[in-house]
Amino acid sequence: MSAPEERYSDALAAAARHARQWLESQETRHVGPRVTAADLAADFGGPLPRTGMPAAEVVDYLATKAEPGLMAMPSGRFFGWVIGGTLPAALAADWLVSAWDQNAGLRFATPATAAIEEAAGAWLLELLGLPPESDVGFATGATMANFTGLAAARWRLLSDAGWDLDVDGLAGAPKIHCFVGRERHDTIDLGLRYLGLGRPTVVPADRQGRIDPAELDGALDRALATTSGSASGGELGGASGGAGGSGPAPLLVCLQAGNLHSGAFDPFMEAIAVAKAHGAWVHVDGAFGLWAAAVPELSALTAGLQDADSWGTDAHKTLNVPYDCGIAVVRDAQALRSAMGVQTSYLIHDADGAADPFEKVPELSRRARGVPVWAALKSLGRDGVAAQVRGLVQRARELAEKLSALDGVEVLNDVDYTQVSLAFGDDATTRAVTARIIADGRVWMSGSRWQDRAILRISVSNWSTDDADVAVAVAAVRDAVAAVRGRPS
Repeated sequence: MSAPEERYSDALAAAARHARQWLESQETRHVGPRVTAADLAADFGGPLPRTGMPAAEVVDYLATKAEPGLMAMPSGRFFGWVIGGTLPAALAADWLVSAWDQNAGLRFATPATAAIEEAAGAWLLELLGLPPESDVGFATGATMANFTGLAAARWRLLSDAGWDLDVDGLAGAPKIHCFVGRERHDTIDLGLRYLGLGRPTVVPADRQGRIDPAELDGALDRALATTSGSASGGELGGASGGAGGSGPAPLLVCLQAGNLHSGAFDPFMEAIAVAKAHGAWVHVDGAFGLWAAAVPELSALTAGLQDADSWGTDAHKTLNVPYDCGIAVVRDAQALRSAMGVQTSYLIHDADGAADPFEKVPELSRRARGVPVWAALKSLGRDGVAAQVRGLVQRARELAEKLSALDGVEVLNDVDYTQVSLAFGDDATTRAVTARIIADGRVWMSGSRWQDRAILRISVSNWSTDDADVAVAVAAVRDAVAAVRGRPS
């Protein structure tokens, strides 16, 4: 029989109570965790109990014991890495997703969640100005969203080169020449490694991390010149497909919307024009920067971005939906479905012939992670999304302006988007200031290394960050600098 509601009520009530307490604590709590994973091992580990515990007691125990080991990532004072908060509508929708417990892979089996995700996908294409014929898939995060776009690229490039990847695999296939900017995110290299495409050719970038289109042009020319001289394979347009191929040399260019340290955007118009002149597939890693396309006054950052072939982003980073939710967008629907899909007798396809959700992402079984995206977009609307992204940029610029006015604080990047990179003199001082800020706990900002210098990086990603949070952040940095240098703040 079905589980009666009363079997859930006490546990859900306990979960709601602890969730509210957690959210209410964000305004004042120490941002970083107060204990380590090793400290918590005894609370959560040990031998598996022989007898069980009532569900509500499990929830109470879990929430109470975990609390000191939680990072206040939902706080407006959290500026670490590039991690956003969660909008109220998105959080509540995510609770429903868990309660509904739908395996969201098939339109036939779960029509409600499929329809919601398809609507969210169409809204995203409209919001970001991407080609309306594109397919949209909801993956675990930006890493797998990029992986999905790159997998579609691999399928299309090898197919056009006369190689059947599905039948013959990669052994003996034409080499796909991959090109990345010097300051791309390392997860692009990870996706290429997952796909067996090897190490990419690195193209020089400027001081803000933007790829150099002229250098890209030269790199592509050299790749074509090398492959056109190959004895194996046929030729088309002067470029050989390489071993086993009969079409053009496969070229894949990866660009970036939002540099991790500077927030800079590659010059899409020039770089994509160069790539397309060489017959390359262009993928854009827009993990947090793709959302700039929703803001009219930021159009200079994203101009030409829509001419790429695939895009990856993360709805948690800037849209602020719960973990996890990457978004893969691919213009060539056939390539995406061929790369990701599977045909088997026990999967019942919807009669209208539209793509199933599992044909757009790596997972066959998954939760309906597109539902919170729909809820976020429904709650904000086009203007609300633009206002949210605009607000993040404005906060970053406010922080940069106020921090640069402090003695001994250097802002290293042009603050065009949501990232601020700081240094405090030599590397040792910068690392000491970073450690002091983290230990202080009023805010969380992450250390990194950029342009051969130790830095403190601020990522403004949370919808709830306000004037008070900015003031606390400035005070925390000022006090940390003063403490490290032995001066009163």
